[in-house]
Amino acid sequence: MSNRICFVELPAAATPPMKHFYADAFGFQMTDFGPTYACTLTGDVDLGVQADAEEATQAPLPVIQVESLEATEALVRQAGGTITKEAFAFPGGRRFHFRDPAGNELAAMQSG
Repeated sequence: MSNRICFVELPAAATPPMKHFYADAFGFQMTDFGPTYACTLTGDVDLGVQADAEEATQAPLPVIQVESLEATEALVRQAGGTITKEAFAFPGGRRFHFRDPAGNELAAMQSG
């Protein structure tokens, strides 16, 4: 097995708004592990939400691969996200950047 990113953890003020955002925008289901932590349990690259200020770290820019960039952008806006960088092409596909309700910046990418 080669090395790979398997988990991304994001800081948050509270887990419920984050769980709702990621469920509404991307269909992610999160499991609670106490009052200040929740994460996906896919066994692939999973996403965690850390609402304990003493445990939270600065978040990197995670990239979420999607099938339709345009449909995803509409869902992100509808779920309460803010677009921070409009869609642009790069070698290997297109992507846009956005902020979730806690202010974390991420990107959505469509291969191609």
